[in-house]
Amino acid sequence: MKLRLLLGTLMLTAITANAQVATINENFDGFTSGNNTFPQNGWSTIMAANPMPFPPAPLMIVTTDANKAIQAYSGNNTNAPSYLVTPQIVAPSGDKSVSFTVTLASPSPGPGSVQVGLASNPADMTTFVPVGNSTTLSTVGAIQNITVPIPASASQYIVFRFTPTAAHVAIQIDNVVYNTTASLGTTDTTKSSENVKFAVNSDNTALQFVAKKEPKNIQIFSALGQNVAEGKLNGQKFDISALQTGVYYIIIETAEGSVIKSKFIKK
Repeated sequence: MKLRLLLGTLMLTAITANAQVATINENFDGFTSGNNTFPQNGWSTIMAANPMPFPPAPLMIVTTDANKAIQAYSGNNTNAPSYLVTPQIVAPSGDKSVSFTVTLASPSPGPGSVQVGLASNPADMTTFVPVGNSTTLSTVGAIQNITVPIPASASQYIVFRFTPTAAHVAIQIDNVVYNTTASLGTTDTTKSSENVKFAVNSDNTALQFVAKKEPKNIQIFSALGQNVAEGKLNGQKFDISALQTGVYYIIIETAEGSVIKSKFIKK
């Protein structure tokens, strides 16, 4: 009886450990603060080696303030990346994006960068494949809101790669959300009160916009997550003549500073 009970417990533990999540909504407030707290809540880290025989070594720190965040601190390391790995997700099908806030923490010397990617093995970053562009952080305290479409893939771990350019660089990340991308041509009303609509024109050379105020910026990503176009409107139009046929994701920064995520098909 005891043997059966133990076996049942082990099987339950194994099943729980391999549980996959369909979405992520993490502000890290429920994490245990400190610099030796990983893995926890399904999140794990791969840290760069300390290039010197004495501290400080690179650390992944859960901050101690009420609004907790994760801080990648480079220590004596000046250029090797460290990685923050999400819980295992259901194999992405290309209909979701990951968004997060990131900043260069004070008194970090900077600059540093953050890059989103996918990995098939959370303990082996040779399986890391970048998604979208790397974001450079050079101004201490300036918070950037990043959204990256996640392409269809067999890899089931979203990874944040932090790369310093000097010793003691500290890059802080918070409010990680992985969820469904908005439907074609519709506004994400949870993030914007401004109605912005667009459609591909008849000859498939431009996106035609309808908005009370012209958006600040437009970013277009391929189905693989590559940034293929960015800029502002020209006469309520955005040129897509250089894009090949296919499905694309679009991120619109409105005049009020909100972010709208959508997608379109160029035929």
